[in-house]
Amino acid sequence: MQGVQIDLISSEKLEKLTSMEKIHLILDHVRQGTIIILEKGLSPDEQSTLIEMTMREILPDGFNGIEIETYPSREQSPGFLQKLLGKATPESRLTVIGPANQLRLIRKEKDILSAWVSTR
Repeated sequence: MQGVQIDLISSEKLEKLTSMEKIHLILDHVRQGTIIILEKGLSPDEQSTLIEMTMREILPDGFNGIEIETYPSREQSPGFLQKLLGKATPESRLTVIGPANQLRLIRKEKDILSAWVSTR
């Protein structure tokens, strides 16, 4: 069967994993050509670590890296109390991650992410 596999991962599953387990789960799937959609996105630190680890694994004739796009939280800028309690960084609410050679973001608007996916 030809096509592209898309895995939708629930926030419940992600909450059970450590940051490194999330990153390894994502990289393992993306290396196999799978597009990942996370119901609840990664934290800014997790995203940075994911990008850093991806950059180390890029090979000229092998793994091309990832394409990642995230919707920010619906919350507007954090209030004084949120900043004081250390909740100043809004969580992302949806993240799409895939192999860079298969996934291209076409358009990102307030409520729509449009992407083009190839079968290689």
